[in-house]
Amino acid sequence: MMQGDTDMIETVRIYLSGIWVALMLTYLLGDVLRIFSGDFKPGEISGARMTQPMTLGIAILMVIPIVMVFLSLTLPYPAIRWVNIVLAVFFFLFNLVGLPTYPGWYDKFLIVVGLVFNVLTVWYAWQWA
Repeated sequence: MMQGDTDMIETVRIYLSGIWVALMLTYLLGDVLRIFSGDFKPGEISGARMTQPMTLGIAILMVIPIVMVFLSLTLPYPAIRWVNIVLAVFFFLFNLVGLPTYPGWYDKFLIVVGLVFNVLTVWYAWQWA
């Protein structure tokens, strides 16, 4: 492997890690705005009482971008390329399906921003050959 190849691999790793950070911050911003706007009722999601399995599932789902920051920097290539593609496509589809369920304009805007981050993740990982 040539030095230029190594530099490119490290650059893409940093880009991907940064995109996962940006995605997580976008999700957190939506959560904070939902709380302050009054669009959030503690202990409920869409009118249903939250259970331990629900909160565990949400925690698992939301820790994925955090773990991806670390894995994007450490997991061997080419495995990390495919992990990024698969998880970004998953989050894209998950959020695309959920987009109509959010009532606030701010939520819809932030979901679209998150979709853009998912597309960028797939694009960088796909180009990384």
